[in-house]
Amino acid sequence: MELVAKTINGLENTLAQELKTLGAENIKILKRAVSFTGDKKLMYQANYLLRTAMRILMPIKTVQIKNEEELYNEIYKIDWSQYFTVKETFAIDGVTASKFFTHSKYVALKSKDAIADQFRDKLGIRPNVNTFNPTLRINVRIFNTTCTISLDTSGDSLHKRGYRAQTLEAPLTEVLAAGMILLTKWKGDSIFIDPMCGSGTLLIEAGMIAKNIPAQKFRPGFGFQNWKDYDQRLFSTVKKEAEEKILPKLKHPILGFDKDLRAVKYSLINLAEATLADEIDVKR
Repeated sequence: MELVAKTINGLENTLAQELKTLGAENIKILKRAVSFTGDKKLMYQANYLLRTAMRILMPIKTVQIKNEEELYNEIYKIDWSQYFTVKETFAIDGVTASKFFTHSKYVALKSKDAIADQFRDKLGIRPNVNTFNPTLRINVRIFNTTCTISLDTSGDSLHKRGYRAQTLEAPLTEVLAAGMILLTKWKGDSIFIDPMCGSGTLLIEAGMIAKNIPAQKFRPGFGFQNWKDYDQRLFSTVKKEAEEKILPKLKHPILGFDKDLRAVKYSLINLAEATLADEIDVKR
């Protein structure tokens, strides 16, 4: 299957290297994204293991459009009943960089109407929209006249690892923190010190890298787990194989410091959520 991993500008090469390590094929670097191919297991692995990916998208259709009527018609043509039922929910993320479509929210609205109208025309009722926890999250991206419709396999953004219980002002995102560390080529083979640790994001990402803890070990769930073809046994295998590679302890110290007592407190809370409080020291 064809897949696209979204990332932050500047981390494309780092993400491509992560995908290569996983065994992805046909890797191609794009702007703030990397496209690749793989099977369902690789799609599960990409969500569970990649540290610099924001989302894993599965394109299902690419068309040329120039107006809202063409957008509506092309999305209406897709048989959405193969992906979710009328009793389930969906959400649309619109992204646009086009002179023909200048508002991403309007793209999302027209796409939503096309999908809901298809169910109404076939069954007499429309599925509900749920922007927080939908059964199916759909990504509609328009670049110039090219429209790519994708299923969002991740659901919520992958920067939400599940360990951050407390934050200070302007927190560093987990994906950016992991990318910064990976760019240095550090893999836990020397002392790691963060002298202005804030709420501890760099410390935690460093600890997870050093111990080979999967990026999403503490995340509650993924979008693909709501899909009709979700293979629970296969995903359990992916998690088991990954967690068997976790190292029992750090080889070198990881130290954090901050002059703000709140930062020290929040770091310790977040480290506990990531099961690293006993191994990483944080002091004022």
